[in-house]
Amino acid sequence: MSTSDLSPEANFKKLGLTLPPAPQPLGVYKPYLIDGKYLYVSGHGPVRDDKSLIIGRIGDDMDMVEGKLAARQVGLTILSTIRTNLGSLDRVKRVIKVLGMVNCTGDFKKHPYIINGCSELLAAVWGEENGIGVRSAVGMGSLPDNIPVEIEALFELV
Repeated sequence: MSTSDLSPEANFKKLGLTLPPAPQPLGVYKPYLIDGKYLYVSGHGPVRDDKSLIIGRIGDDMDMVEGKLAARQVGLTILSTIRTNLGSLDRVKRVIKVLGMVNCTGDFKKHPYIINGCSELLAAVWGEENGIGVRSAVGMGSLPDNIPVEIEALFELV
């Protein structure tokens, strides 16, 4: 049975990963917004299971592998927001767009590699056809609280 034959919830369960708590806004914004058949998810950081954030700057005090794992953790945090607020990952039909921002040194050039940590997770949950959307991966001079990665996304609802 391929990934596309299973529901997103079943695919996630097969991965054996856990979701951190869905973060609450610390500013004046909504963590998600539904407009018709679209789900917009605000920029998320890498929240751990104990609600703490992964902190660090890639190319400075964090390497590429740690950065990619941080991006996967951001993906898990986004999934947590979806499940917490919509009840199930099965409410999402497909990934439309991902914007990944990487907190890195000026000479760092592998931004897409880092954001693959999130993109690979989404592809595993929704399958290659529905889990891979358009994407941008860009470097930033800093991110809030010195998190290594911030990602926002757009999904189509079922």
